[in-house]
Parts: sequence; C-alpha cells; structure tokens
Amino acid sequence: MQNKKVVIISLILLLVIFLGGGYVYKTNKSKQLASNAKANYSALVREHSVVIGNKDAKVELVEFFDPACETCAQMHPYVKEIMKENEGNIKLVLRYAPFHKGSTNAVILLEASKEQNKFMEVLELLFNTQNIWTVNHSVNLNRLWAVVASSKLLDMDKLVKDMKNPKLIDIVKQDIEDGKILKATKTPAYYVNGKPLEVFGLDNLKDLINSQL
Repeated sequence: MQNKKVVIISLILLLVIFLGGGYVYKTNKSKQLASNAKANYSALVREHSVVIGNKDAKVELVEFFDPACETCAQMHPYVKEIMKENEGNIKLVLRYAPFHKGSTNAVILLEASKEQNKFMEVLELLFNTQNIWTVNHSVNLNRLWAVVASSKLLDMDKLVKDMKNPKLIDIVKQDIEDGKILKATKTPAYYVNGKPLEVFGLDNLKDLINSQL
C-alpha cells in the first residue's frame, strides 16, 4: 500500500512538472515572439505598405497574406467585419507573403493595380475567384490574367507596362524579408500593435484586438 502511494505521488509530481514546464515554455515563447516583433517594429510597416482605415487608429493590425492562400481568402470578410465594427479604431496594414508557387506573379499584378487606384477592388476579385486561377495550390498565370481581363477593372495595356517596373520586385522582396525577420512563416500572419497572433483562429484574433482597444 505504501509503495502504491509513493507511485501515485510520484506520478502526480511528474505531471505537475510536465505541465509547469509546458507553461513556462509557452510563456517564454510568447515573450520571445513579442520581443522579436517589438525589436523589429520597422519591419511591420513600410512606406509602400497599403494602409486601410484611420491612420491614427488606436489599433494597428498588420496582415501578411498571399493572394493564393485559401485561408487568407476565407479570413478576409471577417477582417473587414472587424474593421467595420470598430470603424476609426483599427487600421489594417497589408503585407505580402507569396508562399504558394507562382504567387509572386499575383502579388506583382496586385501591386501594379495601385497605379490605377484599384488595389482593393483587385484584391477582392482575386480572393473571390481564387478557385479559378489556382490549381493544386499553385497560380495559373493564364487563368489569373483571364479573370482580371474579364473583370474590366483595369486597363490591361497599362497593367502590362506597370508590372514591368523593377520597383515592384523590390517591394515584394522587402515584404518577404520583413516576414522572415518577424517569423511570419504561414499565411495569414497577424500582428496587433506589434504583438503576434500566436495561436491562429478568428476568436483568438478578436481577443487580441479587443485587448488593445
């Protein structure tokens, strides 16, 4: 009986140590991610970054996204809803993270659409038609081009010209490099006032935003 008690107590102690160690690890990881984002705050927003909403808003939501990312497309309406519910209090900063094969082409097209003041319209179009121009998580450039052309949103001749601007490549490279610095390894990756969303999920994102409002 005494040996049985010793075994039970030992198991309980091991469980406490295990749980305590897991909590400490999670806490330390959280602090490291937050510290990393704070130390590299300049990597969150660049001069070329698209900023939506009140530029003096209390909350700055930075999103690294890929136009070919299915989860990015799914989250987009929810992010818009959050922005609408907190109008004036949140600004959204959009950054590129073209992880899917061929998505750099989609990003360059999207960036070039700024020259015609159609960035958001084209972004909405790409997300809404993603199932047409992505095949097996890769970008089919011909299909993408056909979708954009048929939308009549852009002057396609001008788009071709603007996409050849080497500055667009520099912008994409900068966003990719900043994503690496901030450890944005998956899309979408969110940062709220410099704090990374560590556990992905809509409710978790809302909680992080609300903690800053």
